[in-house]
Amino acid sequence: MNPWSVDAGCPRTCARPAASRAGAAEAARRYAALAHELGRSLALGDGLGDGDAARVRARRVLRALGVRLDAGPVPLTVPGGGAGTLVVANHISWLDVVALLAVEPVAFVAKREVGRWPVVGALARRLGTQFIDREGGRRELPLMVGELAKTLAHGRSVLVFPQATTWCSVSGGRFRRAAFQAAVDAGAAVRPVTVAYEAAGAGSTAAAFLGDEGFGTSLRRVVGARDLSVRVLAHAPLYGSDRKGLAEEAWTAVTGCRPLPGLPRGHVR
Repeated sequence: MNPWSVDAGCPRTCARPAASRAGAAEAARRYAALAHELGRSLALGDGLGDGDAARVRARRVLRALGVRLDAGPVPLTVPGGGAGTLVVANHISWLDVVALLAVEPVAFVAKREVGRWPVVGALARRLGTQFIDREGGRRELPLMVGELAKTLAHGRSVLVFPQATTWCSVSGGRFRRAAFQAAVDAGAAVRPVTVAYEAAGAGSTAAAFLGDEGFGTSLRRVVGARDLSVRVLAHAPLYGSDRKGLAEEAWTAVTGCRPLPGLPRGHVR
């Protein structure tokens, strides 16, 4: 079995447009504002890797899209200890990364294909993204874990989505364990983080990026949504020497769920 194989995730039919839609004029304004902000981000070059610059640019991108950020008071990284923090979050949308960078910029791990996306790939590289090759086979997995552990041991924090694919809700999908081994090896804290989307006070799938859906379709749904907000909630840090236990604890903290009787821990029906 390929160690990079991932769960199928939700089909594109799980994502629905927001009940309240922005008008055509507002959508056009958002597209123009987004293009402007992305252009300014590219113009920063390597300066985008500066924490303050990345945070400001991410917040401006959210504002351009008409998305409100609701972030709790707890930072993503855990102060002290020497090593960086392994930040682990549920995965719903490409917008997750923007929201998390808007709270506290950290490096992140992404599939290699992201590095080839127009504009987004260039921005990701300037932010110090560690790309992984899912076609690399079993031999690539320990190399990835080793590189991640080295980054953490050198004091740099890294964001990982252990579900490895996107789901329409917070509780969808299991957490893969490999990244947690890197935290164990580096003696790093694990910070579980929940990312959730709402529109007009109710849960929303407008931002979800699912199945074989194209980026343009997902972007149109986000741009067309009215009153869309993203909530970022960081939970208490986790420590341990067992990657399985850390993955289970992180999944429980992020989703707020407990495994059902008869099901493996770290998974829901």
